[in-house]
Amino acid sequence: MLRRERRVVSSVTTTSALSASRILRIAGYAPLWTALFSFPLMAAVQLMCARLGMVSGCGLASCVRHHYPRWVLWSACSLLLIANIVNIGADLGGMAEATQMVIGISAFIWTPVYAALIISLLFWTSYKHVARVFKWLTLVLFAYVIAAFLARPDWSAVLRSTFVPRIEWSSSYLAVFVGILGTTISPYLFFWQAAEEVEEERALGRRTVKERRGATDEELRKSRTDVITGMFFSNFIMYFIILTTAATLNAHGQTNIETAQQAAEALRPLAGHGAYLLFTLGLIGTGMLGVPVLAGSAAYAVAEAESWYGTLEARPRLAPRFYAVVGVSLFVGMALNFAGFNAVKMLFWSAVLNGVLAPPLIVLVVLLTSSRKVMGESANSPLLKWLGWATAAIMTAATVAMIATA
Repeated sequence: MLRRERRVVSSVTTTSALSASRILRIAGYAPLWTALFSFPLMAAVQLMCARLGMVSGCGLASCVRHHYPRWVLWSACSLLLIANIVNIGADLGGMAEATQMVIGISAFIWTPVYAALIISLLFWTSYKHVARVFKWLTLVLFAYVIAAFLARPDWSAVLRSTFVPRIEWSSSYLAVFVGILGTTISPYLFFWQAAEEVEEERALGRRTVKERRGATDEELRKSRTDVITGMFFSNFIMYFIILTTAATLNAHGQTNIETAQQAAEALRPLAGHGAYLLFTLGLIGTGMLGVPVLAGSAAYAVAEAESWYGTLEARPRLAPRFYAVVGVSLFVGMALNFAGFNAVKMLFWSAVLNGVLAPPLIVLVVLLTSSRKVMGESANSPLLKWLGWATAAIMTAATVAMIATA
């Protein structure tokens, strides 16, 4: 069930956990409806990516390489690299600032420490081993569920905000909306999902594309269950992060969240003085799992684009160029933290950037998975295709509106 764990952790990353507090300085309970709204959209896109990897036997970048000109391929890869590197920098910065809050040692020291630790674990063990250890820390995210009830929110306002969408024509509100969509429907997830389906096939001994091509109805059914379950838990946690922060920080007038310490206060109803430690453990757990996914998806995309051999399950000496992309992505992301950016702001704006860059990639995913030349009889159903186009259209419209009102 490692794939399912990756799905949950990849979606509920440190971007969700820490930037939620910044989001709520503007919106309070208002964004709760987006958890329900985004669920079918994100599930549809991830399901298409999973089906693409299973049926074609190739990752997303490899499929683009085979069916589109190189300028389309490298435009897609460039969008991914930009979004991932900024995301890596934001996640490393969030982990470092939260650790400084608990231990007192400067975040500027913790940032390279975490980057070096992640690189070391990936180079000398494997992502599976990293996931086995750090996945348990992500259980801290369920603390938001308990804290939400202990904070005694205004349940009438909660229900109203959950089921009645509220949209404002303002740049701040639209930036929040784009950021939430970018957190849940992120470019790196598209490439990672397809690549991991290929990895699963390789683990079964299917080494060539020809051997991997095609999928049984039972395999597609299991994949659908896997993806939908992961997406559900992802949005479930996101919903309670928003709810808890609104009921604690926003409800008590803390509307200018600029530090990890301020964001951690959302957990005080549950953990008291231990809120900072609980918050930090959650960030470290999701960061240790999320950053390798970000760097790994970038490496998979570049490797597939250039027809290199590469996998996180191989040793670096067997895939040096693949691991070079992993290392460079982490180094550049780490360097962003020394440019003076605020960690909380960077987490929020990295989510917005994901939301801005995702639509062109979603278009490619829909086109590929709707093509019978690529997918055969497993091409998208009308519902899946409609959800895919709707996702691209909604995210594009939100981005244009955000820019128009800036």
